[in-house]
Amino acid sequence: MKHIVFGATALTILATSAVAQQVTLGRFFGDCEGAGTDTSVSVGEACIIQSIINAADAELEGISVNTLPTDWGNYYDQIVAAYAGGTPPNVHVMHRHRVPEFASIGALADLTDDLAGAGIDTSDWEPAALEAVTYNDRILGVPMDFHANLWHVNMDLMEAAGLVEDGAPVLPSSPEEMMDHARAVQEATGQDYLAADFAQFPIGVRVALALIWQQGANIFDGDTATIDTPEARNAIAALTQLFDAGFANPQLNYADSQQAFLNGEAAVLVNGTWVVDFYAAEAAKDDEGLNRYLVADFPTLFDEGATWADSHIWAIPSPLKANDPERYDAALQVLAFINDHNIDWARTGHMAVRRSVLESADYAALPHRAEYTGTADIARDTPPSRRYGAIQDVLNRELQAIWLTGKSVDAALADAQVDVQDLLDR
Repeated sequence: MKHIVFGATALTILATSAVAQQVTLGRFFGDCEGAGTDTSVSVGEACIIQSIINAADAELEGISVNTLPTDWGNYYDQIVAAYAGGTPPNVHVMHRHRVPEFASIGALADLTDDLAGAGIDTSDWEPAALEAVTYNDRILGVPMDFHANLWHVNMDLMEAAGLVEDGAPVLPSSPEEMMDHARAVQEATGQDYLAADFAQFPIGVRVALALIWQQGANIFDGDTATIDTPEARNAIAALTQLFDAGFANPQLNYADSQQAFLNGEAAVLVNGTWVVDFYAAEAAKDDEGLNRYLVADFPTLFDEGATWADSHIWAIPSPLKANDPERYDAALQVLAFINDHNIDWARTGHMAVRRSVLESADYAALPHRAEYTGTADIARDTPPSRRYGAIQDVLNRELQAIWLTGKSVDAALADAQVDVQDLLDR
């Protein structure tokens, strides 16, 4: 019989692997191969978040993190199905607006009394960040950012159109002025004035919402839908006038609208904070297309500043806390690691949630950060609702029907009013 003798080092490795906690992590943001573990050099949402996760997997003793990337468009369907099947990820990302949907059925673990022990200082979070993860006075997640729609600007096209003053883009202050600017861009450059995803994801909905909020209105108030309104008509008219005049293309999806901007085919792209570092990197390349890139706060076209905004947060399923305390503790350590790397995530362009990061020199030095400091003051969203996702889907369907299929504004708003009211009544 052979006798196998293990050295002390090998025994240590075996012992460590025997007690290692496997933490599954669900996220969107896209795929990134070869992200590595250096959280300071990756570029773009997918690679930055994956480098943070890879670093957690490498550095957290006795914990292995298994990433389950999912396409953004299907993410919530898959997460809901995983909960229904009793197999949700041990840790998963979600948006602030989805918290009522999951929290109202008790799906999310109450982290309130466990965060300090995991090394997470909630007093370092901005008040709005704490509010984003709070439901019925309990903390159900760890915030990661504030994100919002911005105006991404091609300064070469704007300058050719005479829309640059003191090195900054001149932005419109009314729908009428926006048309004047759009006409100037097209006459000077032959390019579109504005691009956005009006045909796929609900970017167009978020633009319309911002313009509704700028008029002091909203799409629902409590349990009452308020969609078929003069304010909604004004917001839609501000967009459709661009389409009708050929100053913007409503048929572009997310990828195509982004590529049009990077190719130098649109003076402005409406997209979020999440692409700032990516566009800056693209502009730095020595090729044709986008060369001089700046960022701007969403302009005020009506009475008051407003832009769509949300937060990414990290949550743990409540069954994990109840049934597997050791894995729950490991999941908390993963959340603490992500919280500790808030400055790295902020390199995407997202706004940080920790005061210590927001007040740091490193944060102030991030590219383009000074160009949209006013966004935090105009950030808005709809009231909390368990039906947020379904309401957004209704609006996306009806608005796209207006500019893609020719459905009348009256019919689209009337149908949206009925459908959203039905969702609120459930």
